[in-house]
Amino acid sequence: MSAESRSDIPCKPWFVYLVRAANGSLYCGISDDPHRRFQKHQSGKGARFFCSSPAVALVYIESCRDKGEALRQERLIKKLRKSAKEALAATFIDPSSSEHLVIS
Repeated sequence: MSAESRSDIPCKPWFVYLVRAANGSLYCGISDDPHRRFQKHQSGKGARFFCSSPAVALVYIESCRDKGEALRQERLIKKLRKSAKEALAATFIDPSSSEHLVIS
């Protein structure tokens, strides 16, 4: 496959996400399926971060063009103060959740 034809293939989207632990701390990671990855964190098969305090909520997801962009964005988010990470979490509405839907 030539380099030209590879560039025509759309890249698989990757995501940066924040998960809240039971102790209130925030974990930042990347995944090509953040909901599945969150389930792994909850089951104890994800990051060691959650050994001391279990994962309780997926609080932020940001779509990225590819894995490289997701890694760069993860680095930037990890450098933020906790208050800035909390601000990201406060703006997030999970489209797969029914919590934000108003049914009349």
